[in-house]
Amino acid sequence: MQVTTKAIVLSSLKYGDTSLIVKAFTESDGLKSYLLKGVLKSKRGKLKAAYFLPLMQLEIVAQHKNKGTLETIKEAKVIAPYQTLHTDIVKNSLVLFLAEMLGNSIQEQEEDSGLYNYLEYALHWLDFHNPPANFHLLFLLNLSKYLGFYPDTSSASSPYFDLLEGSFYSVPSLNPLLQGEEIFHFKKLLGINFDALNTVQMNKPQRQGLLKKLILYFELHLHGFRKPKSLAVLNAVFE
Repeated sequence: MQVTTKAIVLSSLKYGDTSLIVKAFTESDGLKSYLLKGVLKSKRGKLKAAYFLPLMQLEIVAQHKNKGTLETIKEAKVIAPYQTLHTDIVKNSLVLFLAEMLGNSIQEQEEDSGLYNYLEYALHWLDFHNPPANFHLLFLLNLSKYLGFYPDTSSASSPYFDLLEGSFYSVPSLNPLLQGEEIFHFKKLLGINFDALNTVQMNKPQRQGLLKKLILYFELHLHGFRKPKSLAVLNAVFE
């Protein structure tokens, strides 16, 4: 079946000397993997390797067989050319980290317009703003809403957050927890949008500690989740 759809690139892996395997989140069909034969040697074709950088927003014409095998892309064009995401060193580090987190988190091979619209909006916002140092924390927290495990805030005044249960409690459990300083900053992120991020102040150790717990939160709630390899680079960039 031929499909024309918007797609956000999550990863591209070199296959042989001339080809790429690209994983993308499509607006029409969710997560898809494509084999782009000869794209690394083609200079005049409709596909260019530069289109498939992490988190590029494309419109693609693809052949979807929907049999769990690698699909094919016939045409692709960039529909949201970024001004800064791949040229600013801080933003590019964020892009690599977020692309890896998305690739490790999104598992659905079906349409999810809510998630797609959120990613579109967040990437557009990041491209046009100097990113607050806590952007990735709020990005991941909001992402959990679309993946089905956003924190239950009905008891948000309580001093402990159980990462396994996804809820706040007045007494600690034996599960991994947020408490003390970590839960103070965590609560500041709940319910805000990216424009309000400047109201959340954290130093580097606090940010890294909370990020580590957020990654654990994803690990506890997503089957087969792998910790991102790009985390060390991100931590080195953000002071």
